[in-house]
Amino acid sequence: MSNSQSISRVTPNTPVVVAVARTPFATRGGQLATVGAEQLAGLAIAEVAKRAKQVLGADAQVDGVYLGNCMGPGGNLARVSTLAASLAIETPAMTIDTQCASSLSAIIVAGQAITSGQASFQIAGGSESASTAPVRSVDGVPYARAPFAPEGFDDPDMGPAAQALAIKNRITRAEQDGYAVRSHELALAAISEGKIRAELVAVGDIDSDNSPNAKIAGLVSRMTPLYVDGAESDFAVTGANSSRNSDGAVVVVLCSESNRNDAAGLALIDSITLGKSTDLPGIGPIGAVQKLLDRNDLTMDDIAAFEIVEAFGAQTLSVLKALGLANEQQIDSRVCAQGGSLAFGHPWGASGAFVVTRLFSRLIDGGAPARTLGLATVAVGGGMGVAALFEVVR
Repeated sequence: MSNSQSISRVTPNTPVVVAVARTPFATRGGQLATVGAEQLAGLAIAEVAKRAKQVLGADAQVDGVYLGNCMGPGGNLARVSTLAASLAIETPAMTIDTQCASSLSAIIVAGQAITSGQASFQIAGGSESASTAPVRSVDGVPYARAPFAPEGFDDPDMGPAAQALAIKNRITRAEQDGYAVRSHELALAAISEGKIRAELVAVGDIDSDNSPNAKIAGLVSRMTPLYVDGAESDFAVTGANSSRNSDGAVVVVLCSESNRNDAAGLALIDSITLGKSTDLPGIGPIGAVQKLLDRNDLTMDDIAAFEIVEAFGAQTLSVLKALGLANEQQIDSRVCAQGGSLAFGHPWGASGAFVVTRLFSRLIDGGAPARTLGLATVAVGGGMGVAALFEVVR
């Protein structure tokens, strides 16, 4: 390690994440199947606002809410959720869609408002109810997703795109399965050790995540390839090494460094949103992370904790290998050390905030010293990567 604990990049206007809250995650059609995205978000927003007042003071007033969402129901979900949370009627709210990065984008935009001096106390994150997402249609014909790119561009679904990455980069099914098992085992360990409990807010009587599976090691070999057969099955993407479409909401509170009232938090130092070709969208984080590190005169050696949305084992390993964080034998211990989306699930519009919450748990709740650096990143359908650099402040 070199600069990570020797040079602070924090200024008085730097936005700082000082509180987090999320609902449990549940697989689509499961325990949260009847709960709408606005209800999930409303619960999380109300809870995080309460937690923020405990650290910032009872007089702290929310200046705005930014909420990521991919699949509806529309109607400015952030505003609906803000009202459902019983925040002041004057509180403005904005909904953001950058697909799987939506909630990380929401955190970045909220942070920019703080940096500019336009706000001092913001709530940001995302919510997704895959179970209650409306059916959409064109000319009366339902479709599963909107286009990620216009006519004339490659526009693969994320699953086939992950399969293409596995074949292109020769990432075997055994590697993908092994990474999925790692994610579940780390998630179960974090749950058992009580590292997850503090961030959760119950939805009725649902107060825990239902996806991490203690039997995963025995299940992976029994899964059928989803997109290939024959010789290419050695590189197969399966249901076990893919994340599950899920329901859930995740939100955080950001304030300026000058207003954080000595609360420990994650200072948002810099971020990158970077486009790439649309044919292999899963590797978008590679360029975003590299540009972010270069712009801040850092290397991966300076990063103490690395979080990536684990949409697919093949996609995640493609990114990790390119960044020097994995090879055929091992995964760097700094990567998703409490498990990730392969274990917990992937509520698309909330997953970007989930990786920030994992950094908060690992670095703030875990007692990392001031100036420790963490990095969160997400791949985006349509060919983009989003990455954000955080620094511990105490």
